[in-house]
Amino acid sequence: MKKMQVLQTVTIRFAGDSGDGMQLVGDQFTVAVALAGNNLLTLPDYPSEIRAPAGTLFGVSGFQIQFSSGSVHTPGDTLDVLVAMNPAALQVNLKQMKNNGIIIVNTDAFNERNLELAQYGSNPLKDNLLDGYQVFQVPIASLNREALKESSLSLKAKNRSRNFFALGIAYWMFNCSLDNTLNWIESKFESKPDLIDANKKALHAGYDYALSAEDFSTYYKVEKANKRPGKYRNITGNKAVALGMITAARKADKKLFLGSYPITPASDILHELSKHHNFDVITFQAEDEIAGVGSALGASYAGALGVTTTSAPGMSLKSEFTGFAVMAELPLVIINVQRSGPSTGMPTKTEQADLLQSLYGRGGEAPVPVIAAASATDCFKATFEACRIALEFATPVILLSDEYIANGAEPWLIPNLEEVPEIEVKCATNPENYQPYERDPKTLARMMALPGTPGLEHCIGGLEKEDVSGNVSYDPENHDRMVRLRDKKVRTIADYVDDPEICGEPEGDLLVISWGSTYGSVFTAMEEIQNRGLKVSWYHLRWIHPLPQNLGGYIKNFNKVLIPEINLGQLIKIIRSEYLVDAKGFNSVRGLPLRVSDIIEAIEAQLEG
Repeated sequence: MKKMQVLQTVTIRFAGDSGDGMQLVGDQFTVAVALAGNNLLTLPDYPSEIRAPAGTLFGVSGFQIQFSSGSVHTPGDTLDVLVAMNPAALQVNLKQMKNNGIIIVNTDAFNERNLELAQYGSNPLKDNLLDGYQVFQVPIASLNREALKESSLSLKAKNRSRNFFALGIAYWMFNCSLDNTLNWIESKFESKPDLIDANKKALHAGYDYALSAEDFSTYYKVEKANKRPGKYRNITGNKAVALGMITAARKADKKLFLGSYPITPASDILHELSKHHNFDVITFQAEDEIAGVGSALGASYAGALGVTTTSAPGMSLKSEFTGFAVMAELPLVIINVQRSGPSTGMPTKTEQADLLQSLYGRGGEAPVPVIAAASATDCFKATFEACRIALEFATPVILLSDEYIANGAEPWLIPNLEEVPEIEVKCATNPENYQPYERDPKTLARMMALPGTPGLEHCIGGLEKEDVSGNVSYDPENHDRMVRLRDKKVRTIADYVDDPEICGEPEGDLLVISWGSTYGSVFTAMEEIQNRGLKVSWYHLRWIHPLPQNLGGYIKNFNKVLIPEINLGQLIKIIRSEYLVDAKGFNSVRGLPLRVSDIIEAIEAQLEG
């Protein structure tokens, strides 16, 4: 008799070779639990190589999902369930398992060759390595081949569907419906009936095996989450960025132009926008990073919303054109999806190491506003706000995302577009007494004139401008004045954006300051810390340049300041310099999101002194 157990939260990881289809089954499982009404957050984790050598430790591809009937802010620190398709997947992920966690292994892959590649001295299924876990040994590959014995597909093609057999087991174990995946299979392989039949059979075979096998005596159910009413969809950070751009362009009544050179992990933004030409979107895949930003800046000068996307190596190449945008005072949005560096680094792993580059990585005094997205869904709002500021203040703006939130997915409440504010962009039309660098008295933004407007011809370029007239100037006093005006314009942005709210009391023993994708990990850690009654508060930065107006006041009200980052300490340099506070850092650069448990330990260490 099968028993059902209700759980609040589950973290599961599918892991195998990069050719085992783990990202695909992870996506399908994500959709299934989302349709079941659960909150969730995902962590795709795959090798940098397109097809790493099979069976090797560095070739392991994984997809992790935390889903819950409560709130979810991270993909999970530790695993309740691991589906391991080979020994390497078990070796890489075993250290993340909870005590008494469930491990489902494909025993067919545990041969001598694969055990050697995974650096096992003996078979972990036969010694005591897995004592303390619930281990389900399933010959997934051979059972899948048996289920497809009447298929006309080749043996190689049949073996490719073993990931669906594993997915079927997971669907039974967590009481998920197969319907969405069955529909997806029909749509994906609509012109290949043999593949439709094989993958459907594999999925059903895995489900039926778990249903009938005596070892699988318990299945689990995670109740629906109590969500705000509305229409939801699953969204990744990169797709949210793309939709934020489109929305901003529509609200500003402008065409959207993306000039970009493909680079991991930002390429999906280009892919997504290329599907939406019906919204006056122009996508240009440039020959290099410099051409990408140059074309976007040219489009901006011509009256479009100009955007370019990249990651750290591309930011280095775009720096000269970014300085040009500062000097010419043209709107431009630069989206940096950060990844592990330096140089090529680890392209598929996450990091927060481009903050100082974004703030200072240009020649001369070239201030640029910098905003950081906090989560996959927040990428929409952060992108919209970056576009608004760029257009209203006639300035380049850098938006920082990173690999974790770019490819991670979570449910997104689709906003009512009527409630999204319009973006008012003023352009000069009267040729009488037009001065290209005459400024709005409040925002200090210069009045742009679209090229071709009669009577509004003027000089544009990277040489210093004379105040008001915009003519080329080498006057020392004018240069000092223009440098200060450009800096003041960026600092004025603080008057036109919302300050974050502090989480907790306005004074106490410790203030935790975070930025970017550490939001979810810090949020979860703070829930536990504050539930203990400790005098710890939290302040998450959205705008890093300019800094929020109320931050300095809060810092003075706390005895200590802790700043967790996925770098060796970049924001902490800014906070120490700006506020003369002896802030302490918690820094981890593993190519992965910060662990909640590590943040809690760092907070406890600070409180203990």
